[in-house]
Amino acid sequence: MKATEGHIGRVFVLRLEDGDVVPDCIERFAAEKVISIGQVVLIGGIGSGRVVVGPKDSEEMPPEPVLLPVDGAHEVVGVGIIAPDKDGRPVLHIHASLGRSDKALTGCLRPGVTTWLVGEAIIYEILGAKAARLPDSKSGFDLMEM
Repeated sequence: MKATEGHIGRVFVLRLEDGDVVPDCIERFAAEKVISIGQVVLIGGIGSGRVVVGPKDSEEMPPEPVLLPVDGAHEVVGVGIIAPDKDGRPVLHIHASLGRSDKALTGCLRPGVTTWLVGEAIIYEILGAKAARLPDSKSGFDLMEM
């Protein structure tokens, strides 16, 4: 395990509007407000897009993602971490659980999903922590390093 310590800075409350793309709109907001590291909590509705639900083969590196479509309006609750990439740009890694009727879909929203009607998010800025998402040659992912 690797760790870094920080403290809570600013707290932002966001209302995402119908059709906003997650994580894009949250990353744009973080860049505008110069949020380097933060925690994101998301609730609301998701209308369309794709969710990563795991690798096709757990042993294969780099992994090939399994992507499932979001087929219509779903309730959503998610949590994520904003950290800068190698160029200093804020990148949101967010996992969420989406539900509709008696079905649930849980995974990573990285490929992008659109808000249905409304999404609400809280961003807790973390000051003093030192972390960045850096390329990992084995997985092919940008992993958070401290």
